[in-house]
Amino acid sequence: MINPEQLTHDVLALHSLHLPAFLQPEPPPIPTITSVLSATLSNHYFNCRLWREEDLARRQNVSDAEIVANKRAIDRYNQARNDAVERFDEYLLAGGLEFNEHAAPCSETPGAMVDRLSILALKQHHMALQATRSDVSPTQRSECEVKLERLQLQHSDLATCLQRLLTDCLSGTARFRVYRQFKMYNDPRYRSITASASLLSE
Repeated sequence: MINPEQLTHDVLALHSLHLPAFLQPEPPPIPTITSVLSATLSNHYFNCRLWREEDLARRQNVSDAEIVANKRAIDRYNQARNDAVERFDEYLLAGGLEFNEHAAPCSETPGAMVDRLSILALKQHHMALQATRSDVSPTQRSECEVKLERLQLQHSDLATCLQRLLTDCLSGTARFRVYRQFKMYNDPRYRSITASASLLSE
């Protein structure tokens, strides 16, 4: 049986514990998804890689080829991040989370909330770094401290929402489905219409 409070606690703990390593230039091996918590870890891993890759893609002093490589990596990481969200929800349902099929549906799944919590953990981490910089004005540090407090509040509220959704599902007052993202840009069978039209016009 799923314990909403314990699962929420474990998700937050994993995010906090592994974030520094996942942001390193040479991160640890990609987590294998075999459970709800390993899906949490995989999603967090790819969110961290996305954050770093998006930073690299904003560089101005490198070749176009390097930026293209960054963009390709972003597509791959985004696909893997969304795959992990779906796997989280799948394992949750397979692991004993039963709910009333006639309950009110939720548009956001627990996996999607875990994904948002991961991103908020990243935002807090980087805003905390900004708030402690020694090379900026006290005013700028103060502004970052205010933003950090708001991010912390959002994070706390979202964690409460995750726990409540899990509790409501168990009590029969809410339900969700595994909502597929159907990302097409990583599958050559689904070349974008825009790209196809461009090729035909050449």
